[in-house]
Amino acid sequence: MNPICCEIEAGKLNDLSATGLASQFAATVHSARVAAGRISSSPRKTTTVFTRLAAAGVLLGLALGLISCGKPPGASPPSVEVVNPGEIRAKADAGDAEARFKLGTLLVNGDGVKRDYQAAANYYRLAAEQGHAGAQIALGELYEAGRGVPQDNAEAAKWYRQAAEQGSAAGQYATGLMYLVGSGVPKDDAEALKWYRASANQGYALAIFHLGMRYKKGQGVPADPVEAYKWLTLAADRGVAEATEIREEVRRGMTREQVAEGKRRADEFAATLRTSPSR
Repeated sequence: MNPICCEIEAGKLNDLSATGLASQFAATVHSARVAAGRISSSPRKTTTVFTRLAAAGVLLGLALGLISCGKPPGASPPSVEVVNPGEIRAKADAGDAEARFKLGTLLVNGDGVKRDYQAAANYYRLAAEQGHAGAQIALGELYEAGRGVPQDNAEAAKWYRQAAEQGSAAGQYATGLMYLVGSGVPKDDAEALKWYRASANQGYALAIFHLGMRYKKGQGVPADPVEAYKWLTLAADRGVAEATEIREEVRRGMTREQVAEGKRRADEFAATLRTSPSR
């Protein structure tokens, strides 16, 4: 699995509550979506359900703004290169799942075609029903936002989970977020942690960072500076800029032996990612 390519430009992520995460993560959505090729850099195109609801302390849509950064299994490339929208449409109408996903993305962004959320949802749904993880996540995002489909968090959570259950790291992270705040599913911190860990075990940077913060603060897991150092090191190596500074905060309270052990664990985990067969 390729490492996440986007740069995270949030403030310190030192509060794992719903309201704390919402307020601190909101700043990441625009830069990550631009880096992922999902939206234009124009501020007029940055509105997502997450940014719309962040002030109310709801995390909806966070992972979805980042889904392309790490090229999770089964998802799309970081960007859709528009060569011939007509050709893509022809393949989509012929039943090609990847073409359906790409056409849905063109319709969402208005790239080479007129923006049409309802048509995008239709193509995403067709691809999602064929088992395309990227389309499942994208369709979930439209349900969260109420774009082209009725706003429905339960339906969004259903599609995220389908992607998660077939191994999409981004889908697993999105599912974890839904359980964290109880959006479309019962609030369940243990279930959230399960999906974060599954995503992190595939090298998904935000899930890795979230685990590091949990071990730092002892939220849902025993506080453990060595484990925190391990996960924050891995997150820093994958482009989460704030992980480096927070790791330094953790290091100041550790012994040399603990730091060495944290580094060893991070190296060991990174080696497992390098040797794991791609899916």
